[in-house]
Amino acid sequence: MVGTSNPNRNTGPTGTPVAKTGNYKEFISCQPFYFNGTKGAVGLICWFERTESVFSQSKCAEENKVTFATGTLTDDALSWWNAYSQPMGVDQANQITWTELKRLLINKYCPRTEVKKMEDELYNLTVKGNDLKPYVRRFQELAVLCPNMVPNTEKLLEAFIGGLPRSTKGNVTTSKP
Repeated sequence: MVGTSNPNRNTGPTGTPVAKTGNYKEFISCQPFYFNGTKGAVGLICWFERTESVFSQSKCAEENKVTFATGTLTDDALSWWNAYSQPMGVDQANQITWTELKRLLINKYCPRTEVKKMEDELYNLTVKGNDLKPYVRRFQELAVLCPNMVPNTEKLLEAFIGGLPRSTKGNVTTSKP
């Protein structure tokens, strides 16, 4: 141990610090919702929202999102995931993106007839009176469950503005959102 008593030696950290990403213990400590597949579209959207919130709180790395999220599946949803992942292997199944997992879950737990109703509702959604909060909340839910209706930000804004009262539309469109 030559030079250990050298007062000029560098004792600071070496290399570039790497940002720590969350682990499964941190993810679970943020209390994600569990999804069993019995609550329909509303239960699924609540699970999506809570899971994404927990991803953010726990600093979950993109490559861990599917692994961590599927760890919160129970009952029917867990059986579905096992049936999906078994033929290709769990490691390979965990390589899909979070967006792809959401699409698979929507296809499984939101029957086409229900999605069609939600698409119609999104297309015809308008503000009732002057109460924007329920409109915004429902618009957000429907936009997640009907991704084909709003495939990009431009279409999303167009659909959102389309449901606003005429007096509000003018203010929103002139401000270039």
